[in-house]
Amino acid sequence: MRFGQNLQFEEIAVDLPCDFEMLRHDAACEGKRFVERLYAEWQSGQQRFTGVHEALMAARVNGDLAGIGGLTVDPGMTSAMRMRRFYIRPSHRRHGIGRQLAMTLLNRSIATGTIVTVNTDDAGAALFWETMGFQHHPQAGHTHRLQWQGQKAVCSAD
Repeated sequence: MRFGQNLQFEEIAVDLPCDFEMLRHDAACEGKRFVERLYAEWQSGQQRFTGVHEALMAARVNGDLAGIGGLTVDPGMTSAMRMRRFYIRPSHRRHGIGRQLAMTLLNRSIATGTIVTVNTDDAGAALFWETMGFQHHPQAGHTHRLQWQGQKAVCSAD
C-alpha cells in the first residue's frame, strides 16, 4: 500500500459493486475470462458465495474498486475450500492488496487444518499464491493447495 491510501474490504452479498464494469474491462483487456465468468454466474444465480464459510469480497482503495476475490467449497474436494475469481486491477498490483484480500478471506472462519486450493494457469498468479504459502499440487481440478493454520499456513504434500 502506498502511504496515505485507505484500503477497505466489503463483503458482496446482494449485488456486484456498481463499479464492477471497470474491473470487468481491465480483466478482459488482460484476457482474464474468469471475471466475466464471475459476472455471468452471479447474474444467473449459479454462484453467490453463500455456502458455509463462503464469501465474495471487494477491495477498495480510497473508494475505488481495486480487486475482488472469493472463497467457496472446492467442487473437486468438498472437505476443502477454494480461492476463486481472484483479481486485482493492474493499477493496484504490487501494493499488498491481493495478499490482504486473500488473508481477509482466509481469516473469516476457516477451521485450522482446512485445505485451501486455487487453480491458475498464469505464472504470475502461481507465484503470488506460492508466496502466500500455497504449494504447487496439481490434483482434483486445482493447481495449488495449502493447509490453513490461522495467520500461518502449513503446506502439505499429500
